[in-house]
Amino acid sequence: MTSRWITEVERVRDITVSWHIMSLQVLNQDKMDELPEAYRARVATGEWWQPVRVVAAARAHHGDEAVGRLYTAMGTRFHNNGEGQSREVFEAALTDAGLPTELVEAAYSNEYDAAITASHEEGIGLVGQEVGTPVVAVPGADGREVAFFGPVVTPAPKGEAAGRLWDGTLLVAGTPGFYELKRTRTQGPIFD
Repeated sequence: MTSRWITEVERVRDITVSWHIMSLQVLNQDKMDELPEAYRARVATGEWWQPVRVVAAARAHHGDEAVGRLYTAMGTRFHNNGEGQSREVFEAALTDAGLPTELVEAAYSNEYDAAITASHEEGIGLVGQEVGTPVVAVPGADGREVAFFGPVVTPAPKGEAAGRLWDGTLLVAGTPGFYELKRTRTQGPIFD
């Protein structure tokens, strides 16, 4: 949902998004005892490696901009369309993103795992180890990068509402000593 928001912000504010790879597999590999059973099973199978490996291969061969396109294509197929994860879905998402389907081979290789871990660690290093994904990094008051977990929002704001949330994110990032806003989530993601 945060990715849908930030792509909307790109339409209404003068920003350029730089995509990085965050991995639930990397995030949770050392936290198995703390995870709910269903979540633990997904980490144990390694299934979360597959799509992120395809994204990493796209980034390595086609640059950062390809990450955003592929992330959108995969997210639409996984979440909006409920297609799940499979070789065929990965190939269809690659086609949707205008990328070569041969990149699907990365899903079944550990060739990009070090790059995935490095990108993940870079992002989590900006915000701290006690959070998850998404992470958004923005310029703070002094121009240095300030990162936050979130925003976690559903549905993703559109138009000027997306821009106002961006403006608020910049406002809190520009406040020295600001760390967190949080409330209990009362509904799941709303995909449109």
